[in-house]
Amino acid sequence: MFQPVIPSGGISGWRFLQRTYDAQLETFGQSAQIQRETDHFKEKIAGITTAEDLVADRQLLTVALGAFGLSDDIDNKFFIKKMLEEGSTADDALANRFTDTRYSDMVAAFGFGPSEITRTGFTLFTDEIIEKYQVNQFETATGEQDESMRIALYAQRELVDVVSEEGSDAQKWFTIMGQPPLRSLFETALGLPSAVAQVDIDRQLEIFQDRADSIFGSPSPAQFSDPEKLEDLVTQYLARAQIQSIGSGSSSAAIALTLLQS
Repeated sequence: MFQPVIPSGGISGWRFLQRTYDAQLETFGQSAQIQRETDHFKEKIAGITTAEDLVADRQLLTVALGAFGLSDDIDNKFFIKKMLEEGSTADDALANRFTDTRYSDMVAAFGFGPSEITRTGFTLFTDEIIEKYQVNQFETATGEQDESMRIALYAQRELVDVVSEEGSDAQKWFTIMGQPPLRSLFETALGLPSAVAQVDIDRQLEIFQDRADSIFGSPSPAQFSDPEKLEDLVTQYLARAQIQSIGSGSSSAAIALTLLQS
C-alpha cells in the first residue's frame, strides 16, 4: 500500500503534507487494498438492510467503522449492532450516551434505528462513506509515521464542524474533550498534562477555557471556525508536539536548533 510521504516532522513536514495532500490522497485511494475494500462495499452495501447484516460482513464493517475513525471497534460486534439498532434519534440511545460524537455520527449515517430511513441503498450514501473511509485510512497511515500529523489532519477536517454547531461553548468543549484526537491536540497546544483528564469534568472545562483565553485570546472554541485561528492552533500543537518528541534529555539549545532547522 502507498505510504504517505512526510519528509520531516513538525511545522515544515506539515507544510509539505498540506501542499501535496490532494495528490497523495488520490494515490493512496488507488492502492490495491483500499480498492478491494471499497469495491466490496460498493457491490454489497445496497443489499444490507439491518444492523445484523452489516456486522456479519467483516469487510463491510471495516469500511463502515473506518469511515468514522472507529476501526478499533471492529471486534466489538455486539456493541456495534446494539448501537446501530437503537439509532440516534432518542436521547437515551446508546450512541448518544458517549461524549465521542463519532458514534452517533456513524449510527445516524446508516439509519437502522426505529423510525429512521435506512440509507444503504442510496448511491450518494455509498460515495460518502467510501470518501470518508479513504480519508480516515490516509490519516491512519500518516499516523503510523507521525502521530502528530494524523491528529493535525483530523482536527483540520473535523474541528470547524464541532465548533460551528448550535449549543453553548461548554457543550462544544465537552465534545472536544470527548473525541480523543481533538482532546490530544488541545491538551498539547494548551500545554496541559494528560493527567488533567482525572479531575472533575467541570474543572476540566474551566482549565481548557482559561488556557485558550490566555494563549489564543478567547475562551470560546468557536474562535477556531476562523481559518487563521485554526492554523494558529495547529501550528501551536505541532510546535509543542515536536518539542516533546525531541525528548526531555535534550538541552534547550539543541531543541532550539532543531526547530530552527525545520
